[in-house]
Amino acid sequence: MFPQLTNLADAGFLLLRLMVAIIFATSGWSHLKDPEGRSKSIGMSKGFTAFLGAAELSGALGVAFGVLTQLAAAGMILLMLGAIQKKIFVWKTGFWGKHGTDGWHYDLMLVVMNLAIIVTNGGKYVLWK
Repeated sequence: MFPQLTNLADAGFLLLRLMVAIIFATSGWSHLKDPEGRSKSIGMSKGFTAFLGAAELSGALGVAFGVLTQLAAAGMILLMLGAIQKKIFVWKTGFWGKHGTDGWHYDLMLVVMNLAIIVTNGGKYVLWK
């Protein structure tokens, strides 16, 4: 319907990468800033929580700046699959969750967003493929 918009695909992928990066960077930073408090809320050890935070922050930086973009996005998919597994099998959370906002739909959306980044390599606005 709007074929001229395909000219903006790379700008769209840049915006997608930046949105994914903001989400993972803020989550990773909160894990690193207070690993003890965050570890209690997610049911993991303090050390593993710090590792998760570092992995999220590293992936976010890679995706944002377009450095090893596909590898960074793949790593964040693994993190989200772990979160989905925990929500479904450990916490017994449904797709939408108890309150409609705390389910694993959000995590699945991030998986799909990262898949789009992987198959496009994040578009042409990357620093290093």
